Amino acid sequence: MPIFLPTASQAGFPGSFEDGIAGYLALRNIHVAAVSVTLLLFLLRGYWMISGSRLLTSRFSRIVPHVVDTVLLASAIGLTIFVHQYPLVNSWLTAKVVGLIVYIGLGTVALKRGSTAAIRSSAFVGALIVFAWIVATAIGHSPFLGTSDLGNL
Repeated sequence: MPIFLPTASQAGFPGSFEDGIAGYLALRNIHVAAVSVTLLLFLLRGYWMISGSRLLTSRFSRIVPHVVDTVLLASAIGLTIFVHQYPLVNSWLTAKVVGLIVYIGLGTVALKRGSTAAIRSSAFVGALIVFAWIVATAIGHSPFLGTSDLGNL
């Protein structure tokens, strides 16, 4: 499915087509950077969980990931509006939202709610697999890895 890139004026901003492209690219770069930082922070907190470090409950660990995730979510919402592709309309975006919910659930079990080290470790690995699937879905614009989108489900 082609991505519609509106001009800045079509997106509600004064400016030229080039301004629209520049705005889209800036927003996409913020989103990709936030994805990268989110993954690094999740890996770090997973390491702290596995090693039993007190850093997992530190102020940094309780605040910074939420700030980064807020930037990630805001940029995702901005991108969907900018390119006029929406969850429940475009199957790959719907799949990403469902994957995000599963990732958050597994991440919560891995870092907080798992009752044993084995449960937390398994949830951590599961969350990483789901994270990789979300990224692959975003890159391929298809929830079906290695195939083109099979239509809007």
